[in-house]
Amino acid sequence: MLSNPSPKNPIGIFDSGIGGLTVAKSIFEQLPSEDIIYLGDTARLPYGTKSRETVILYSIECVKFLLKRKVKMIIIACNTASSVAIPFLKKITKIPVIGVIEPGATAAAKNTIKDRIGVIGTNGTINSKAYDLNIQKINKKIKVYSQVCSLFVQLAEEGWTDNKITGLICKEYLSPLKNKNIDTVILGCTHYPVLKKPIQKTLGKNIKLIDSGFETAKEVKNILLKKKLSNTKNKKGNHRFFVTDYPNKFQEVSERFLGQKILDVKKIKLN
Repeated sequence: MLSNPSPKNPIGIFDSGIGGLTVAKSIFEQLPSEDIIYLGDTARLPYGTKSRETVILYSIECVKFLLKRKVKMIIIACNTASSVAIPFLKKITKIPVIGVIEPGATAAAKNTIKDRIGVIGTNGTINSKAYDLNIQKINKKIKVYSQVCSLFVQLAEEGWTDNKITGLICKEYLSPLKNKNIDTVILGCTHYPVLKKPIQKTLGKNIKLIDSGFETAKEVKNILLKKKLSNTKNKKGNHRFFVTDYPNKFQEVSERFLGQKILDVKKIKLN
């Protein structure tokens, strides 16, 4: 396990499955010279329905896999794992560990003018109140209104981004938020950026959508610069993908989330 990383070491990203690829996409775009190792724990998804203790255990196993590959930084591209596992993960490594919740909460707090923010996510993320707590740390005056949107995950994976069913489901989930006089909404699940267009259409153009993955990539860039770990010698980074099950399904769906085809996905077993 790496205690003194160098700029040439890769960045490690893990998620319960496919959704974290939207975070990876932002990393690729903002840090094109960085080598990336992505791990999707597809054998045990979703994390959002698991107990806190189980999510922490799974997260530790994912991090140990990445540490063996000498990563210089770890990104938890899963809102559920970000909400409960970070303190435990920081105990097993000295390299930087960052989740998607804090960057998203910070960006939303900076953006809101009315001090009224909406958060949409899975049952696990919403029940953890992780976004609420992070926003309250920044500004106690901000009111946070949360909405579970569980079916958005299936819609994103099916590629149903522009049809009547998606429009009706968006309306059903998001109508309560529209009545709260909010001006900012956090996409509190890494699947949701795939549905950005129908979500924006339902909420209206005056509401700012915060993509936690995009904000996380900005924070990663800042941390690497601050710690002098940016890879400036690579022209283009090397990206490797690992899953714990269903490599073919991962490869098939990944283009929707990543915006490009993945040619090689390796199936591995976590100990």
